[in-house]
Amino acid sequence: MNRFIVLIFILLPFSGFTQDDKNPVVWKTELNQLSEIEYELIVKGSIYEGWHVYSQFTPEGGSFPSEFTYKGAGTDYELVGTTQESETESEYVDVFDLEEVFFKEQVVFTQRVKLINPDVNQINVNLYYQVCKEVCIPADVDFVFSLNGKVASTEVAEIDARSKELSAALKLDLKNKELLTKGQEKINSSSSLWVIFALGFLGGLIALLTPCVFPMIPLTVSFFTKQSQNKSKGIANALLYGFFIVLIYFLLSLPFHLFDSVDSQILNTIATNVWLNLGFFVIFVFFAFSFFGYYELTLPSSWANKMDAASTKVGGALGIFFMAVTLAIVSFSCTGPILGGLLGGTTLAEGDVAINLTAGMTGFGAALALPFALFALFPTWLNSLPKSGGWMTTVKVVLGFLELGLALKFLSNADLVGHWGILKREIFIGIWIVLGLLMTLYLCGVFRFPHDGPKQKLSLGRKLTGFFSAVFTLYLILGITNLTNLKLLSGFPPPEFYSIFEQESDCPLGIDCFKDFESGLAYAKQSNKPILLDFTGWACVNCRKMEENVWSEPDIYPILKEDYVLISLYVDDREALPDNQQFDFQYASGRVKRIENIAQKWGTFQDVNFNAVSQPFYVLLSPELEVLNTSIQNTDADTYRNWLLEGLKNFRE
Repeated sequence: MNRFIVLIFILLPFSGFTQDDKNPVVWKTELNQLSEIEYELIVKGSIYEGWHVYSQFTPEGGSFPSEFTYKGAGTDYELVGTTQESETESEYVDVFDLEEVFFKEQVVFTQRVKLINPDVNQINVNLYYQVCKEVCIPADVDFVFSLNGKVASTEVAEIDARSKELSAALKLDLKNKELLTKGQEKINSSSSLWVIFALGFLGGLIALLTPCVFPMIPLTVSFFTKQSQNKSKGIANALLYGFFIVLIYFLLSLPFHLFDSVDSQILNTIATNVWLNLGFFVIFVFFAFSFFGYYELTLPSSWANKMDAASTKVGGALGIFFMAVTLAIVSFSCTGPILGGLLGGTTLAEGDVAINLTAGMTGFGAALALPFALFALFPTWLNSLPKSGGWMTTVKVVLGFLELGLALKFLSNADLVGHWGILKREIFIGIWIVLGLLMTLYLCGVFRFPHDGPKQKLSLGRKLTGFFSAVFTLYLILGITNLTNLKLLSGFPPPEFYSIFEQESDCPLGIDCFKDFESGLAYAKQSNKPILLDFTGWACVNCRKMEENVWSEPDIYPILKEDYVLISLYVDDREALPDNQQFDFQYASGRVKRIENIAQKWGTFQDVNFNAVSQPFYVLLSPELEVLNTSIQNTDADTYRNWLLEGLKNFRE
């Protein structure tokens, strides 16, 4: 990952600590030879008092983690294991709503390497890190380890003159830059993990109503209460069973943290990668038709049989754990599609995808476990449970329609990012209207699916669900005919300017905007207006929510339209730049990044100048590139209006 370069140290091994009061961290290296071809590389940092450096494993969504790049790894030498680090500290940060991991006073990184090429005489290592106090300074440092005791040399890549010129143009000479982060903790907001936990919990409650899970509740609770030696033992076993259910779904999310530690962006790219979005679309359609009863999704029956046999053979707490695993396997045909929706939904949420998924999966497991615990404590409640029947089939069909609606969102992401122009806003909403009509007609008994039982009188629950489905469909119809707005759905349909009808502007809400910084800056100078720099994305849900719920407010819209020059830079736009605008961007460390498309250009521009990679991200600038207010992200209308007005006041003063 390429970062903004603040200061570079090129250190020779065994050179001791370097003093430089421009950087709060002083680095030195050590080298231990373990055998003829195996070495231990050690990087030590002395951190000034009051400052801290972030761990390699601080959660994504907060401050930047430390990242090592081993040049020549895989060809000249191989890495033995992962880079180890010394003891860390952690602290909850309100701004990011997560627990950050960091070092104070000193840090030690250790990496073992094994030579592949015996002629190698030096190893070049790059470290990107962020050091913070009241402000954060991202920095890039190169280390050179000499394996033969001779003075090491550093190779710097050469780029052509045109690339140097374009690289320089990408870096802004900002004035008053320290204002960007001043008081930011009071103005920025982040999505809460509790909301995602609640959504996972809701998904688990829905899964309870499916025919794969619901019949298991009275059977399992009766088993524990009747087979145990006394009532209290039965209750304890049922509670333990519920705990193991939560634990299993929590454990299912852990592999995603492993992926995230290998590449911090591997999960977040799902939201904007065209092919991954298409993959999600196909999977969700496949899940939907399973819910419709055209085929059954099941894990191999041998898995369930082995788990069941193990629970009987082992007994005790371990046996109860295997019973919980058996439930997870047997119920997969109903829970699998819901879990798939949970996985897809977390990629649309703001923040660290792996942490979001853990919160959602834990909530899902808690909802599944809840009835086993409650009915064990209050067994007489079992008598009030409704009997299994056709209503559970109806639940599955409704879930199938919801899966198709969500599938369309991923197809829309691919369409927007790829600029295909296939799934315009009206077409998207039109398909949702068709799905809503079909679901309403199904709930009213007009047609049936393969696994529906004999036709019976419509229940009250089915009538109510059909009524809400009809109301939602009517809401969509009124929205597509512009008789009402669709603010409740902001972020899910394509933006209003992505329309089959010719629009006055392809900018949010019809506001005149520039999608190129240089052009927008020139206009701002000509008109003597301040700049609203809007880092956004085609597949950014929170960007659409801000535009449709905040920007559209009567006391905000005129400010944006008349008082500011709007520059919207799309950091997920995969459209290739013209050949004469593609170039190699060179960092001070010598690292080179190829800029080939719009996303790479504006993503690097945001990272280099504002030390940020998230969207939406808003900055106020004067035409002379003076920062007018702190940066801001996803927030409420009152805060955003006051932020804009304060920026105008600072500009006029």
